[in-house]
Amino acid sequence: MTINCKGQLIDLASPKVMGILNVTPDSFYDGGKNNSEQLIIDKVQKMLADGATFIDIGAYSSKPNAEFVSEEEELDRILPIVNLLVKVFPEIIISIDTFRSQIAKATIEAGAAIMNDISAGELDENMMQTVADLKVPYIMMHMRGTPKTMQSQTDYQDIIKEMLFYFSEKVNKARSLGISDLIIDPGFGFAKTLEHNFEVMNKLELFQILNLPLLSGISRKSMIYKTLGNTPQESLNGTTVLNTISLMKGAKILRVHDVKEAVECLKLLEKMNG
Repeated sequence: MTINCKGQLIDLASPKVMGILNVTPDSFYDGGKNNSEQLIIDKVQKMLADGATFIDIGAYSSKPNAEFVSEEEELDRILPIVNLLVKVFPEIIISIDTFRSQIAKATIEAGAAIMNDISAGELDENMMQTVADLKVPYIMMHMRGTPKTMQSQTDYQDIIKEMLFYFSEKVNKARSLGISDLIIDPGFGFAKTLEHNFEVMNKLELFQILNLPLLSGISRKSMIYKTLGNTPQESLNGTTVLNTISLMKGAKILRVHDVKEAVECLKLLEKMNG
């Protein structure tokens, strides 16, 4: 189970960690923190030293009711960061968190390696074709609507069955366009109630029927802090618990704010499994 990142084959038979770098002023957890070149370099250096295989950069907050950001502003936020990191860390494997094909094209040309699309092509009809043309791995997430409207679209008859159907359709389309490296993300917190999130986590192993690497992104999300009655800042312990469960149910990539703790999950489970 490998993916090709700029000619480097990454083997996902052993799970990997993706560190989150938000360059948005309004991210739910670390909005506005990464606002200088040196702070960004220091943060990425730490994530890489702690064991991150991928760094995922986002410049458009996808939290519920997130404000609209123009394509020009998103590009202005993200492109200088990609250029900076590729220059400082030549071996870095950058994932770009965007649903826009023009952002995908510009950032991949600047040295990014993976496209991470919260809408799986739903919000930009050119996205999948662009990814196919760029020949990069494509992370497809499950969501309904947009970040601004998604929490009003949670009416499922059978959420697991509907998600599997959604992914089957998306995979078929991606394959027909020639995208070879696909990763699926259940989209915890996206167009799902608290109960839906835990149902998906409880049945996460069922997504292995798709025979594709699975990414779990639950880091410091509301399913944790609302259940525990605390805040995103106090949700590291809960994140670690659900990261561990994700790995035990087949997740191959953990997308996290806290790389060191996620890597420790990997190491302990690897030791346990011999």
